[in-house]
Amino acid sequence: MSQGKSAMEDLLEIMAKLRSPEGCPWDREQDHKSLKFHAVEEVYELMDSIEAEDDVEMLEELGDLLLQVVFHCQLAKERGVFDFEDAARRISEKLIRRHPHVFENTVVDSVDAVWTQWEQIKKAEKAGTPHERQSVFDGIPKHLPALLSAEKTIKKAVKSGMMEPMAPNHDSPTSDAMGLQLFKLVQLAYSRGWSAEDLLRQETRKQELNWRKKESNHE
Repeated sequence: MSQGKSAMEDLLEIMAKLRSPEGCPWDREQDHKSLKFHAVEEVYELMDSIEAEDDVEMLEELGDLLLQVVFHCQLAKERGVFDFEDAARRISEKLIRRHPHVFENTVVDSVDAVWTQWEQIKKAEKAGTPHERQSVFDGIPKHLPALLSAEKTIKKAVKSGMMEPMAPNHDSPTSDAMGLQLFKLVQLAYSRGWSAEDLLRQETRKQELNWRKKESNHE
């Protein structure tokens, strides 16, 4: 570590060195697309360390994930579009802007109110830009695993009032029983040569399109 410099400054200099002509051949070969799945892998490894409640592993995995951020920022800096400072500044500004109940005088009385306020601010931010969101379903990542995508889509449908939340009753399965049902559905799909991942993704997309039509009709 360099004397008088922060750990973050050291990391940024190390990354720049790795990308320099005198640096590492592998690092010099990479671009945003070649690195995209590395970030996904690091997130899953971080999840493993959190589930294991292993602070040593969590520290390492957070560093690995930070490296991915720094790597992409270095690539962008070389292209002359942004750098790490820009990325850090952007998220700081966003956090302040989307938390007026913390940094301004806005009052919210529940977590649901915070969520609604967040969505309203986000929609206003993107209005009139190429990233303007016409639907509450815009912005759900295309490459989410199917189950996560379904959960996020349902959450947005419920929050926007397009879908009534299911109220548990005495016939509702326990969490263990529901887990077993999901597992058996995957097993059944496999036995028929189908991909449960693809089937759920297709059904989620179908439901989302129906909700988008309802949105359009209410405009």
